[in-house]
Amino acid sequence: MSDTTKGTQLIVSKRNAWFMGFNHQSESWNGRLAMIGFLAAIAIEFFSGQGFLHFWNIL
Repeated sequence: MSDTTKGTQLIVSKRNAWFMGFNHQSESWNGRLAMIGFLAAIAIEFFSGQGFLHFWNIL
């Protein structure tokens, strides 16, 4: 049972590692950063009373 625990700890410790290229870690970070960006856009629209593109004077 201790063998599986070591393997699980090794996988969990690498879950949040920052690796370049197409892999599971980069997909996790991409999703996390996309969620932060989406929430930032919603916060801008909520607090400014304008749309995101109007806030940055794009439209």
